[in-house]
Amino acid sequence: MATGRFVAYYRVSTARQGRSGLGLEAQRDAVGNYLNGGDWKLIAEFTEVESGKRDDRPELARALALCRVRNATLVIAKLDRLARNVEFIARLMNSGVDFVAVDMPQANRLTVHILAAIAEHEREMISARTKAALARAKARGVTLGGDRGNLPRIAKRGAKASAEARSEAAAKRAGDLAEVIADLRKQGATSLRQLAAGLTEREIPAPRGGPWSAMQVSRVIRLVETNVTP
Repeated sequence: MATGRFVAYYRVSTARQGRSGLGLEAQRDAVGNYLNGGDWKLIAEFTEVESGKRDDRPELARALALCRVRNATLVIAKLDRLARNVEFIARLMNSGVDFVAVDMPQANRLTVHILAAIAEHEREMISARTKAALARAKARGVTLGGDRGNLPRIAKRGAKASAEARSEAAAKRAGDLAEVIADLRKQGATSLRQLAAGLTEREIPAPRGGPWSAMQVSRVIRLVETNVTP
C-alpha cells in the first residue's frame, strides 16, 4: 500500500504521442492504480517527450529535483525500457532519490545498481577484447603507440572523497532550492526568517529535518550564489 509523497515521471517516444496521449494515459492509469488506497500525496507529474536522438532528459531532472526538495519518491509507470537507457540509470543512481516502478514494484536502488553493474561489465568486456586485439597486433610486429600520461587515474578514497561527496550533495540541493527561494521572494519574503518560514510552510525539510532556521537559509543562499547555477 502506497504511503508518503510521490512525483510521477512518464515517458513518450514522440511529440505526437505526447499530444495525443497515446501511451501516456496508460502510464497515468498504471500510476493511479498503484497509488490507489493508502496514505499518499501525488505532488506533481512530469512527462518526457524523448526521441531516439536525444540523451538529455530535462523533465527527469526537474522531477528528481522536486523529489529531493520535498523528500518524495519518484514513481515510474514502466521501468523495463527506461532501465536499458544508460543515461537514465546514471541519473537515477546519482540523484539520491528513492523510486518505485509500477511494472516492477520489487525493483529498488539495488536493482539499479545491478543494472549499472551489468553495463559496467559490458564495458569491461569491450576493454578486454580491445586489449587482446592490441596484444595480438603487437605479437605480429605492429608498432603500438601510447601515452601513459592519458591513462585514467584512480580517484583518492577516504575522508577527502567523502567530504567532496557531501559538498556536492549540498550544492545540488541548494540548486534545487534556488527556484523555491526565488518564488518566495517574489511573494514578498524579504528576510531570512520569512524565507525559513516559507520553506517550512511548503513542507520542505531542512537539511537535518524539521523546520528551517534563518541560518540554514543563509547557508543555502550562499551556496546558490557562489557554487550553483540554478
